[in-house]
Amino acid sequence: MQWKIPPEIKIYEALGCLADGRIKEVDGELRVYSSSGQKFYTIIFDKKKNAIMANDNGSYWVGYLGYPAIACLMSIGELSFNQKYAESLKDIAWKDINTKNKNNFEKTLLEVREIMKKRGVNLKKFDQSVEQVLQEIKEKKFKLLGKKKQPPKGY
Repeated sequence: MQWKIPPEIKIYEALGCLADGRIKEVDGELRVYSSSGQKFYTIIFDKKKNAIMANDNGSYWVGYLGYPAIACLMSIGELSFNQKYAESLKDIAWKDINTKNKNNFEKTLLEVREIMKKRGVNLKKFDQSVEQVLQEIKEKKFKLLGKKKQPPKGY
């Protein structure tokens, strides 16, 4: 079974995760900490099988490759990323913005893009970079690794 293609906002979140340094290796597994730092997602990747498992909400409930998996794949070179763009998404409180916008990801995306614009990002070039990552995900056709695992509870 193959992961669905994520919404573009998940690329933004993955880049911000990398800039924030929220990926940690603990006892041989990768943990991606949420923007609040209050919970973490567990990521397992098998390069030989081209398969990955992540227990974030999007991956578990909707079946798309979530931002924790994307961030890990970027960190190990399986997906491309631009450090400058990652830095432009540093220290964004995703959970707070999503909550304020009642999980309307379009509104969240508009708000985050305003932050990026204020930080001097050329959004047209950034959009091309996001499209490139989405294309890589489509081409690589990552599979599910094992049985889905429930997301962690908490903020």
